[in-house]
Amino acid sequence: MPFDRRAGGTGRTAAGPLWPDVLAGLTLWGVLVPEALAYAGMAGLPVAAGLYTLLASLPLYFLFGGSPVLVCAATSAESIMMAAVVAPLAGGDPVRYAALTALLVLLTGLVFLVSGLMRLGRVTSFLSKPVMTGFISGLAVYIAANQLHKLLGLPRGHGDTFMQVLQLAADIGRCNQSALAVGLSALALLFALERWTPRLPAGFCVMALGIAVSRLLDLEARHGVEVVRGVATGLPGLVAPAWGIADVRAVFPAAVGLALVAFSQALGAAESYARRFGSRVDADRELRALGLANLGSAFLGGLLAGGSMSSTAVNVAAGARSRVSSLATAVLVVLTLCFLTPVFAGLPESVLGAVVMHAVIKLFKLGELRRYRAINRYEFVLSLIALLGVVVLDILPGLVLAVSASLLRLIVFASGVGLSVLGRLDGCAVAWVDTALHPGAREIPGLKALRMEGALFFANAEKFHDAVLARCGAGTGVRVLVLQLMANRRLCVTGADMLRELAGELRAMSVRLVLVDLAPQALRMLRDDGVMEIVGEDNVYPSVELAAAAVEGSLVAGAGGAGGEGSGEA
Repeated sequence: MPFDRRAGGTGRTAAGPLWPDVLAGLTLWGVLVPEALAYAGMAGLPVAAGLYTLLASLPLYFLFGGSPVLVCAATSAESIMMAAVVAPLAGGDPVRYAALTALLVLLTGLVFLVSGLMRLGRVTSFLSKPVMTGFISGLAVYIAANQLHKLLGLPRGHGDTFMQVLQLAADIGRCNQSALAVGLSALALLFALERWTPRLPAGFCVMALGIAVSRLLDLEARHGVEVVRGVATGLPGLVAPAWGIADVRAVFPAAVGLALVAFSQALGAAESYARRFGSRVDADRELRALGLANLGSAFLGGLLAGGSMSSTAVNVAAGARSRVSSLATAVLVVLTLCFLTPVFAGLPESVLGAVVMHAVIKLFKLGELRRYRAINRYEFVLSLIALLGVVVLDILPGLVLAVSASLLRLIVFASGVGLSVLGRLDGCAVAWVDTALHPGAREIPGLKALRMEGALFFANAEKFHDAVLARCGAGTGVRVLVLQLMANRRLCVTGADMLRELAGELRAMSVRLVLVDLAPQALRMLRDDGVMEIVGEDNVYPSVELAAAAVEGSLVAGAGGAGGEGSGEA
């Protein structure tokens, strides 16, 4: 029976033939091979390392991943981040560079795996979408500045992004015009093929054409164009790098940051196609699959593997409906390593630079930044902070700044107090709604019904206390306060202590406090903290409607004070 493509699993059902996925795998191979070679160069490793990454990540994600179409491979963002981490530590020693790179990939894989085993899938994404967009756009600028020298045929500049661009601008008169012509032609052809023949693997076609032109015109010898010297032939052996505890301490913080960025991108790519294929994204499973894929890549001497949004889009456009396309691509990568690597000798470096530039230009989300500016200026500013952090401060400080901006947004958002005043719609005794949204809703004289829209916790407890007293304190005419805390499955100690203090103050002002929609865990905490001794067990109701019905009669009779019947005083 054919492969089950509906759930992306490895079982077989009558879901359809495999050949569309195999053909998609062929297209995907044509895209991933040139990108793998280019990204390996970005990471400062031999170009074959990019193929070794695919050799590990594609089959391991096929076995353990959850998304039917996500492509687990090296990406431009993670590759340049690896180089930024390892280069300062390696001190120009290529052997140490390779060892530290393997260690970085290994530790990142362990972070993925442990997070998945601890079921942290839904709490690991600390980068909000606008901040993530700004960070990735900043990476696009950073990567473009780092690859520009290949298109110009100039030595790579030194320093930060601005310094590199300034050095290249100063040396523009000495650029290799042949390399520039080849690079710009390759870049233009990539965009043209993508536009007019989207199903054709543009990267592979441009790479093949570049090799042909290089050999035909002898670009290296006659025109001084830098070319790929050669790619190691055959399957890789296992890598056992030598490193010490000091290396682990130096690399581990970067591994956590890399895992955060890579998982945010992978989860976004998987979720963007989940509904189309009728599947659900299990974040913990994705973490474990990415962890195993990177452990395999580390032991083969490969790069960090994440979820590639662009390659996933190519996979879907090529007709893939299951992970069989990735498995087919892995088989083709094996054949490439065994038989086709001599073909890549003579590939102009400017073509690889064009492949990278083509990929990173699409990472710069100018349209998204404009959208953020139109709908939320605050988050637009945060996205700009993340973007400029990468460009001005470098990648790792930029990542710290991006995470800090996201956490600041979370704290500001969570610490706010959203109190809605509830009223009853005329003619509907069971409909209590927000009076700000429904002007026709009517409040009962002497009764104030408030709903806390978010969670009550230590960061907003004091603000909540003051906001409630401002609406129900002395001089307001309120005799009964109905408080709905439906967003709180549980309470922290600070929140419970504040409610105890608030209940005491309200009772002193002869205001009866009624609690509704309390979760069992929250109610248990209030009992343990002594809050219910003040409020009274008979002042807890499952809904605002029942609470209002219970106290409305006493309000009309003028007996709804805190010391009246049913007040719950000890």
